[in-house]
Amino acid sequence: MFRWLVICTLSLLLSGCAFNKLFLFPFELNEDSTFTQYESDVNDTLRLNFKENATPNFYFEEREYNPGYTIRNDFFKSGDRDLNAWIMIPDSSNGTTLFFLHGNAGNVVYQYQLMEPYLERGYKVFLFDYSEFGFSEGKATRKNVLEDGHSAFQYMKQQEEFQGDNIIVYGQSLGGHLAAVIGTAYQDEIEGVVIEGGFSSHKDIASDRVPVLARIFVREMYSGKKVINELEKPLLVVHSINDKTVPFSNGAEMYRNATEPKSFYAIDSCHICGPLYYADSISFKMQKMLE
Repeated sequence: MFRWLVICTLSLLLSGCAFNKLFLFPFELNEDSTFTQYESDVNDTLRLNFKENATPNFYFEEREYNPGYTIRNDFFKSGDRDLNAWIMIPDSSNGTTLFFLHGNAGNVVYQYQLMEPYLERGYKVFLFDYSEFGFSEGKATRKNVLEDGHSAFQYMKQQEEFQGDNIIVYGQSLGGHLAAVIGTAYQDEIEGVVIEGGFSSHKDIASDRVPVLARIFVREMYSGKKVINELEKPLLVVHSINDKTVPFSNGAEMYRNATEPKSFYAIDSCHICGPLYYADSISFKMQKMLE
């Protein structure tokens, strides 16, 4: 009797809303939110607060803040929800836009720094928060994450800043898995897909936490590894051999299921730290995708 009670309880935890709470960790923002970060290279503290309509305001205490790019804060609709986006434009563009799908925690404030190395190399970035993350409305569910990804891509394509650009869908972790789905759905409008530290399916990553039972009870609402073989545009899978969050086997599985043209880049760093330590080589590989 006890065994069946445990099984029933786990089945509830690993499905529906309970599963969303296990794997989605939204961090909400409000207009009173503030952040500080000491920048040792300039011996000053970088501060962030928000102006009207959640516009980010970065500034140094003792010097002018000039990051080499601009941010246009925006909101767009996903279903009946307003989602927040940062349109990030470098001072000098290389003609390629990264449609960035971030991981399962934090918000744009925590995620934008992972795109800064690419902004420094001339990439434009469209970064947005899923439902319940940051200033975005709604609830953090897998269903909403998928809908948000579609809505964000369609909205990004309408923005003047990105007209005529090459588009690469770049996803990390949760966003890496989502990138396989969104990239495949819109492959006629993009030049390639980059999946960094992404899990191969919801069942695969859940079974890493709860072996056997997760395979039985987790409902696969959408699966990156099932659709990736439909992608005909170049694919780059980046995964750390020392990833403690999403096992290396997930990246390998996604790569195995993909068709050519594809490439795999095994790095040696922390989970989704590729841009911080391997920006030059990843950028080089993305430029090769455009050829």
